[in-house]
Amino acid sequence: MKKKYSYITLVLLVAFTLILSACGTKDDKASENKESSADLLQQIKDRGTLKVGLMGTYQPYNFLNEKKEMDGFDADIAKELAKRLGVDVEFVSQEFSGMVAGLQTKKFDAVISQMTITDERKKQMDFTEPYITNNVKVIVQEDNNTVKSVKDFKGKNIGVGLGTNDETYLRTELLPEVGDFTIKTYDDVITSLKDLDSGRIDATINNMYALKPVVESNGFKIKAVGDPVKSDKAGIAIRKGNESLLKELNKHLADMKEDGTYKEIFVKWFGEEPQE
Repeated sequence: MKKKYSYITLVLLVAFTLILSACGTKDDKASENKESSADLLQQIKDRGTLKVGLMGTYQPYNFLNEKKEMDGFDADIAKELAKRLGVDVEFVSQEFSGMVAGLQTKKFDAVISQMTITDERKKQMDFTEPYITNNVKVIVQEDNNTVKSVKDFKGKNIGVGLGTNDETYLRTELLPEVGDFTIKTYDDVITSLKDLDSGRIDATINNMYALKPVVESNGFKIKAVGDPVKSDKAGIAIRKGNESLLKELNKHLADMKEDGTYKEIFVKWFGEEPQE
């Protein structure tokens, strides 16, 4: 009889353990589902940190200063937005060619790294209203008088940032228009300008806000020529489906422009007032 009761007790214990285990698994899954479906804005506030993806090699927009701290126009915009959200900011360095993938895999919450707003990118991400407009120009060696505009690119070696809107422009719009030229891509601006300065490429396209500090600190003998090739509007990119975060970021950007904070940041980095 004792053996019978012992067996029944063992069976009940095993059953009770399985029930507890199942409940625990169910609770864990519920917690995971709740977290994954939770509003991103609320997640950021609960976490106390806004994770921002940027290159960190694109002075004066975003770069490591002498103290090895993230600095620049984009960095200051990100810091101010985080402050207005009531959280800290965490910067995550990422080469631009991997920026979209980094955002989609939740490596960071937002990209604040001069990402130009395009129809193609809008299919993958949501953008805030533009926070800066950049005029892109042709850049050549100081003594180059043969390349005066993009029309002179035929048969030349042209450098451009890998994965950038400028690369897309060269491949999809300019190549068919002006004829064949060789495109060489770069992960950072400094390397492309070094190649331009040494004659390894004939020209590049970029905006003067980005080039000025690099040229001054490295002594490159280069110049901008002709009228702007195009004007690019950069926005803050976030994953699709996060409307509350998008609305909040747009509100704070508008407030920054209204109360003069945006102007202060712009003048600090570019030495002139914003035109928009």
